[in-house]
Amino acid sequence: MNNTMGLQINLHAKLKEYFGFDHFKGNQEAIIKNVLAGNNTFVLMPTGGGKSLCYQLPALLLEGTAIIISPLIALMKNQVDAMRSFSAAEGVAHFLNSSLTKNEILNVKEDILSGKTKMLYVAPESLTKESNVEFLKKIKISFFAVDEAHCISEWGHDFRTEYRKIRPIVEEIGKAPIIALTATATPKVQNDIQKNLDMMDAQVFKSSFNRPNLYYEVRPKQGDVTKDIIKFIKNHEGKSGIIYCLSRKKVEELAEVLSINGIKAAPYHAGMDASTRSTNQDRFLMEEVEFSAKITFYASQLGGVEEIPCDELMKLMELRKKFQIPGKHPGCKKCPNLGTENCKCRQNVVDASAASPDGDLVSAITAKVLAELKK
Repeated sequence: MNNTMGLQINLHAKLKEYFGFDHFKGNQEAIIKNVLAGNNTFVLMPTGGGKSLCYQLPALLLEGTAIIISPLIALMKNQVDAMRSFSAAEGVAHFLNSSLTKNEILNVKEDILSGKTKMLYVAPESLTKESNVEFLKKIKISFFAVDEAHCISEWGHDFRTEYRKIRPIVEEIGKAPIIALTATATPKVQNDIQKNLDMMDAQVFKSSFNRPNLYYEVRPKQGDVTKDIIKFIKNHEGKSGIIYCLSRKKVEELAEVLSINGIKAAPYHAGMDASTRSTNQDRFLMEEVEFSAKITFYASQLGGVEEIPCDELMKLMELRKKFQIPGKHPGCKKCPNLGTENCKCRQNVVDASAASPDGDLVSAITAKVLAELKK
């Protein structure tokens, strides 16, 4: 690969051409140049910081197809739809996962073989299938992007074991540069990711996690929580949001109750058939639905969300007061959490929270919260 490619291309012109932006955010330009140079890259960047662009723009510029490994079908579809809206080229981006029919899979593979597809999003389970491995051996791969790379370390053994198999599969398909991206990595997790992907030589890019536009509000469960949620939504007319629940049953029940109360709401979880799930996601993105009830595990990366009430989630009652977390800022996004005082999952939620570079506000707060919870 040409190590001077990043210097030969006018990246600002390409950014404008493909995405309509005039300027890069934070470390984006440096990261993109590193990927274009054919180097391994590790990116630690908060949600909303622009991680996706760090592999999307290089994928459009480099010869071949970039393989983007992502754990969530919803995010794959969202990103593929977004890329198709940016590009006039048919088939520029595809996803390959369990939601596709056999005919749809054949169509995806035809576009890839024809050279139309610059980005292929795959679930880690799909990547490890022998038929897909054999197919990917036939094509030119520009690089591999491992999104939500913390799954390799924090949840790799219990949640997505296939994340631990990525490096051997990459070696079998054909070695290519790797960019690993996450918003959640302590130094220990970062080291584990790099070791597992055999990219200890990677250039590391870290961004600050202090996001002054966010406002967190923690409330106790008191009385009828569903009534509180309905009241909260109706007090924020015209806003959209996501309500996270801990079970599929609760997602279905809450979406139904909200609909009965005149709120445009739809459920979303992995137990739904692919067509209904996809339709509900599209309705939410097109603002035909104002609130979406989902299973809580990953924070959604869908845009345009203003309010996020979290039903049945952990409660740290004195967090903001005790640790002096900044309060509301102008133009903030409100994220009130409703949860039980002694919720058993709160330790796991905090342990899995994003850790930022040394000296950052969030790191200091997280350390204090962990110390308090372990007393």
